[in-house]
Amino acid sequence: MGTDTKKGCVQVSEERNAVSVPALGGEASLNRYLSEIRKFPVLTAEQEYMLAKRFQEHQDPEAAAQLVTSHLRLVAKIAMGYRGYGLPVSELISEGNIGLMQGVKKFEPDRGFRLATYAMWWIKASMQEFILRSWSLVKMGTTAAQKKLFFNLRRMKKNLEAFEDSDLHPDDVRKIATDLGVPEQEVVNMNRRMMMGGDASLNVSMREDGEGSWQDWLTDDRPLQDETVADAEEASYRHQLLVEAMDSLNERERHILTDRRLIDDPKTLEELSQVYNVSRERVRQIEVRAFEKLQKAIQRIAVERKLLPA
Repeated sequence: MGTDTKKGCVQVSEERNAVSVPALGGEASLNRYLSEIRKFPVLTAEQEYMLAKRFQEHQDPEAAAQLVTSHLRLVAKIAMGYRGYGLPVSELISEGNIGLMQGVKKFEPDRGFRLATYAMWWIKASMQEFILRSWSLVKMGTTAAQKKLFFNLRRMKKNLEAFEDSDLHPDDVRKIATDLGVPEQEVVNMNRRMMMGGDASLNVSMREDGEGSWQDWLTDDRPLQDETVADAEEASYRHQLLVEAMDSLNERERHILTDRRLIDDPKTLEELSQVYNVSRERVRQIEVRAFEKLQKAIQRIAVERKLLPA
């Protein structure tokens, strides 16, 4: 995979697929980049599914581009959480964008998950690998346990209020080792390597005026409470909307659509053709028609409830 800058866009190519995203030339252009990516629309679940199917079945580069650009804000949000490692946010975002593209390539829409949920792991993995490559002190961080320890040690020290630039108290070592499932000596060694490698104390000021410390910038992967509640409410509402809209389908349409798109292990066209004693093409036609009817029903209900303009 290569990255080329051309005419204000960054083009990341893999095999014969290419996606262009706004240019990110460095920290100086970060604000402009963040402003540009906010212009890309957020996809609905239905739009995302259809685009993902187009890319999965036909390798449509335009479909891939829309999936990628609609999730650039997710990459930027995750990158902000890794600022505590002292690396340019612009570089973290660039690495995260590559991870996003890998996630889009491997995304399977029929499994029922949203792309953001799946791609998030590719984005984080790409950023973490970049951090490990960039920090000279963690060239030894090659095993899964060492990586886990590296990316969690500072957060756990913060929770234990162990801010000193010295060896950890034995009780703290034991607590961290137990929580992370690693040997106590690994905790001691990692803490010493991070201190020797120039890793600043968590409560050292980052600016000359004394405002702000490293601990303020540490990543916390736990979702905010209000976001969790909002996501749960939205998921509940979407489910209720789907249940009501399903009433617009007849029994056969509901069964086929459910077995093809709404369960963890979707049935094949062949399996359903045997159930209804029709051809696979006929099953596919019923599935497409049922999905179109479902979309119209959802839109109608949303308009009736004034969630969408008429």
